[in-house]
Amino acid sequence: MRLRHTLPWKEPQLGGLRARCLRRVLRHHCPQCGLGALFDRWAHLRERCNHCGLIYRREDGAELGSMYLSATVSQLFAAAVFVLLWLFTDWTPWIGFAVGTPIVLAFCYGFLPLSMALWTAVEYLTDVASGEWWAKPR
Repeated sequence: MRLRHTLPWKEPQLGGLRARCLRRVLRHHCPQCGLGALFDRWAHLRERCNHCGLIYRREDGAELGSMYLSATVSQLFAAAVFVLLWLFTDWTPWIGFAVGTPIVLAFCYGFLPLSMALWTAVEYLTDVASGEWWAKPR
């Protein structure tokens, strides 16, 4: 008799869960239920979902990944701004710096909640794929 290895869910279902989870966190809602809020206020992640109880930060340093994500994307954005100003303007470096710096800072400030939401989704999907008992795909 041949034993079949069965997963608790199939890859297409996990793929659908990825898309659903991404849509939820882009709206700043819980990746598990889609009803609870991710944030109390701007860039302040709640401890848990107020609807399904999913804990967003289960350990110290849980948001370290979002910090790296934010830093990487912000540096790429800053490089793009620098290249665009250098290629398409004839400004002096000081004028380019004076114009580019506020643009980059505004982007960094605005991208922070998105990076926190995306990282929460990454952690949730990792927990679902690992079969953790607290992560229940819905």
